[in-house]
Amino acid sequence: MWHSVIQGILIPFLGTCLGSACGFFMRGELNEKLKKSLDGFAAGVMVSAAFFSLLLPALQEAEGMGRLAFVPTVIGFLVGMLFLLALDLLVPHVHNDASEEGVKSGLKRTTKMLLAIGLHNLPEGMTVGVVFAGWLYGNVNIRYTAALAMAIGIALQNFPEGAIVSMPLRAEGMPKWRTFFYGVLSGVVEPIGALLTIFAASVFLPILPYLLAFAAGAMFYVVVEELIPEMAKGEHSNAATLCLAAGFVAMPALDVGLG
Repeated sequence: MWHSVIQGILIPFLGTCLGSACGFFMRGELNEKLKKSLDGFAAGVMVSAAFFSLLLPALQEAEGMGRLAFVPTVIGFLVGMLFLLALDLLVPHVHNDASEEGVKSGLKRTTKMLLAIGLHNLPEGMTVGVVFAGWLYGNVNIRYTAALAMAIGIALQNFPEGAIVSMPLRAEGMPKWRTFFYGVLSGVVEPIGALLTIFAASVFLPILPYLLAFAAGAMFYVVVEELIPEMAKGEHSNAATLCLAAGFVAMPALDVGLG
């Protein structure tokens, strides 16, 4: 079982690595319409994953509490949102707009970009970890195919995140191997976060509903704070909205399609 778990948590990291490799083939920055479309798709995947793979199992897991079954979901969700809010305030980083005023030197800009993508990847790693933990420890409400669908869905939306790190750096003249390295580095937090979450879940298994909802809240924070504002401003917001819908339906389609 652990072999399957390790493979599962590395799938999203592979998506980041493939996106980072874009710097080897493309020199310019991402087309604005394409970037917004990818942001929209990523937002759709994360919202869908939060609903179908996290909040719904959390509610099912707490059914024994009767009318109070909503309590773990509400508490976990709000704590997850507050946790990401605290990280957003405490960790210096740039948002998706890499030209943010006040970012002067290349090194400082690179560091802040890595931290920004790392903040995105942390809740995603926790999400993959908590879902695989539920399956690993025998939770009947979480199937392996659902966990695998989650990992593939996160990998699909990690591809543009890797490209968002590597391609602007390549456009500034940074060597290809360095842009790839920085892109890969931005995704390292994800498998680490997944493994730590799995080990933590083995100790805190009785509060699994809280952990599932916590991961959902963290993902929602990223979507509402970062992705939706970025995809909605300026031109091409319609394309981003359509891609959000495509990302949203991709998750249940993967879940059912994988059996």
